[in-house]
Amino acid sequence: MTTQGPAEPPSHELSRLAELHGVATSYSPSPDRTVAASATAVTLTLAALGVDASTEEATGAALAARERELAARLLPPTVVRWADAESPALAALPAGTRLHIETEQGETRSSADRLPPGVHRLTATAPDGRTAEAHLVVAPPRLPTPTARSYGLLVQLYSLLSRRSWGMGDLGDLAELTAWAGRALGAGFVQVNPLHAAVPGAPTDPSPYRPSSRRFPDPVHLRVEDVPEFAHVQDPERVRGLLERAGRLRESVLDKGALIDRDAVWELKREALELVHAVPLGPGRRAAYADFLAREGEALEDHATWYALAEVHGPDWSRWPEGLRDPRSPETARARTELMDRVDFHCRLAWLTDSQLTAAQRTAREAGMPVGIVHDLAVGVHPGGADAWAQQEYFAAGMSVGAPPDAFNARGQDWGLPPWRPDRLAESGYRPYRRLLQALFRYAGALRIDHVMGLFRLWWVPQGHPPTQGTYVRYDAEAMLAVLVLEASRAGSVVIGEDLGTVEPGVRDRLRERGVLGTSVLWFERDWEGDGRPLPPEAWRADCLATATTHDLPPTASRLTGDHVELRDRLGLLTRPVAEERAEAAADAGEWLAFLARLGLLDGTGGAHGASEEEARIQAVHRFLLRTPARMVGVWLPDCVGDRRPQNLPGTWDQYPNWRLPIADAEGRPVTLEELAGSGRLHALLEVVRDAGSGGRGRRAPG
Repeated sequence: MTTQGPAEPPSHELSRLAELHGVATSYSPSPDRTVAASATAVTLTLAALGVDASTEEATGAALAARERELAARLLPPTVVRWADAESPALAALPAGTRLHIETEQGETRSSADRLPPGVHRLTATAPDGRTAEAHLVVAPPRLPTPTARSYGLLVQLYSLLSRRSWGMGDLGDLAELTAWAGRALGAGFVQVNPLHAAVPGAPTDPSPYRPSSRRFPDPVHLRVEDVPEFAHVQDPERVRGLLERAGRLRESVLDKGALIDRDAVWELKREALELVHAVPLGPGRRAAYADFLAREGEALEDHATWYALAEVHGPDWSRWPEGLRDPRSPETARARTELMDRVDFHCRLAWLTDSQLTAAQRTAREAGMPVGIVHDLAVGVHPGGADAWAQQEYFAAGMSVGAPPDAFNARGQDWGLPPWRPDRLAESGYRPYRRLLQALFRYAGALRIDHVMGLFRLWWVPQGHPPTQGTYVRYDAEAMLAVLVLEASRAGSVVIGEDLGTVEPGVRDRLRERGVLGTSVLWFERDWEGDGRPLPPEAWRADCLATATTHDLPPTASRLTGDHVELRDRLGLLTRPVAEERAEAAADAGEWLAFLARLGLLDGTGGAHGASEEEARIQAVHRFLLRTPARMVGVWLPDCVGDRRPQNLPGTWDQYPNWRLPIADAEGRPVTLEELAGSGRLHALLEVVRDAGSGGRGRRAPG
């Protein structure tokens, strides 16, 4: 094994101190290579955790203090007990230790045996008089595994325009899609991009993976006409004007080739929702709104207050007047009172959006979908946004999440997302994490967790330093998984982990053990430990969502034709001569096509219903996915009409219209939801998927 790294490795004491706080001093980008973290990266990371290691003396004092603390500690701040196993932390208590447990249900127990699932309060008293209080997470041993195989559609909601939406896809379109796909196509789920609340202000960051808040959804997705109060707005001329402007915005995208303009859509919807806000709620609606306010409590008040303050002071709270940077300050309390109407407006928007999300999931289940809508949980939040302001104590100041250098990116990555502090999460019993999951599971039949490896560790990059000068910080994966399994099981929801790329050994096994499905993408599934050839379908894992592509990858038509290479060449993104890139892409696609032909999935003369050669190949790819034992199979909706453009092209910012493209056909012409429903190409592909899914192996997933 070779070792390389900076010339300033951590000292022995600094390494030991880092280890005791879960901070790595090296990482392995490949099994035969270890890279040392710099002493600077480790020191700055420890500082973000409240540990002073700025000098040798400070490091020695911090190390001694940490060792004394751990030696004297009876229990960690959060203890995990899986329902089918004894807790190691409780088993390690001295003989004769007394337990006092207050359960979520209000009961008192003296034993951790047969406790109901939940997060309980535990007090332990040792024979020598030492006491400790801890949060006790009791979780089912695993999530139920879906026994019936299902296939579903993957779509970026904003890209799914109908003749009723206002310039981008909305929750009305989502409900319409699920009703049609469930009833007419036999689909079991629809997976969408994160619908988290965005940071306001033009131009808005269009990426759904850098939101202001993950806890609350974005009202830009509202179908305004479906809000009951909209019908009672007492200004018909303004309503007519709004609808006319909405029509022009929609037509500009669908008929005139314009990009999706989220800012223009929000400006229009906000004007409409201001009118809606002036309409009094009826008694039943007011009672429902009051219930929502009571249920969400302080978190909603903070969220709405941030948005009200952002209207006055801008969307970056770090630039606000000093007193307003603290959500608990007297200045913030006064401002909240002064802005009470605006706070209520943003609370109302959160309620309306939550209501339409819940209705969309209900529509999906009523349409016969066993799963319904699969929502997406982003890795983190914008540092200037609502969550980072309201939950400052839980975020590591001066740090950003990213990825270390690897074979695909020698410079590493900095995603600009502040990480949660693992110590503060544990001290709180993972309260912000639990509340986040509870909010999402209310309207999610399943949850996809982006970069699920973040439950185990995250690459922290100190502010002002390149991503190469970061280091990994470990989280309590048992606690993170226990909370996830607890909340998902309470909601009856499936969990899918996005575990693509470099994954730490053992992570996939631990996720599978707890019932968390993985993600398998066809082009990456090769026998990497053998001959490197395409992995036979029977060798694929069963506990996964299998797809041909994702929002960050070329659509299948582009992959098969090599169009993705030409796109990257036009944008100057290639690091090798274009001829080499073309040859490699052609060889990759050719090897897969030959493999599909050997399996009898591609006859070379056209596919179902007289499909073209390209359509036949895309159909063969999806037949292959149904040959695998994967419990869920996803079809990228743009693949159904031959779209060649990726929704997001990593490595670009303004060179490519990321997150702004409507679904289009092979010629780049936008395709509406209504046209999708009547597309012969779409029906041919999905009939192939349905036939493959219900034939031979049956509709049940093996194992």
